[in-house]
Amino acid sequence: MLFIIGTVIVLVCVMGGYIGAGGHLDVLWQPFEFVIIGGAAVGSYIISNPKPVLAKTGKAMGHLVKGTSYNKEAYLELLSLLYTVFKLAKSKGMLALEPHIENPEESELFKRFPKFYGDHHAMTFLTDYLRMMVLGSENAHEMETLLDEEIETHHHEHSQVADAIQTVADAMPALGIVAAVLGVIHTMGSITEPPAVLGKLIAGALVGTFLGVLMAYGFISPMASSLKATYNAETKYYQCIKVALLAHMSGYAPSISVEFARKALYSNVRPSFYEVEEAVQALPAVSA
Repeated sequence: MLFIIGTVIVLVCVMGGYIGAGGHLDVLWQPFEFVIIGGAAVGSYIISNPKPVLAKTGKAMGHLVKGTSYNKEAYLELLSLLYTVFKLAKSKGMLALEPHIENPEESELFKRFPKFYGDHHAMTFLTDYLRMMVLGSENAHEMETLLDEEIETHHHEHSQVADAIQTVADAMPALGIVAAVLGVIHTMGSITEPPAVLGKLIAGALVGTFLGVLMAYGFISPMASSLKATYNAETKYYQCIKVALLAHMSGYAPSISVEFARKALYSNVRPSFYEVEEAVQALPAVSA
């Protein structure tokens, strides 16, 4: 939604200011300038990125429009889930988690938390480390190193798309110059035409530079920044899980482990201590 609002503001302000100053929109309609700049940008994007990055680009556009889903409600649900898991492990032993870990899609425990249940990667992340703990991994320092490595790798994989889009944004002004130079070449080939015709050709050439700069700084670079913010929010979600797991491994009570995780959150999405307490008290009794 914010992406759409921002796009509308950019277009309205730029075009509105141009028209208000006496400009004519028909001069800006240069379809072949769009073809040169847009085609070169798409082609260079394909050349410079491997297939996995290209395959993720379409999905990234969906994230761009929807924005991050890791809001306060999502974290309140996550903290409630972690409390439920840790309470079951403390009261009945780590082996009580095994049926939930091995078949998480069929687990009634996970189904109580629909947002987390629908996040396949988060589900796999949590259950993998719970499985290691069930199997006997007890060294919190070694576990922290592994958690950090996986989170960093996951973040890097996602950031590849945002970095690739930023590279295109950096190249757009230069591609606009390419289109403008081609327009100038075309104009010089028509140097014998009357001033009215030459003026139209020169204006068309300058539109290339305008489009390159506008697309770079008005749209594509902000798109890359928005994606980076979305992926950073996802990384924080996994870091929250990491903090809770390490606290549990250190022997803390479920409520303390969850409090450790809560403290790791950004203030704009962090539930209060009392909100978490109220949420976990309302949870149904856990069972193996």
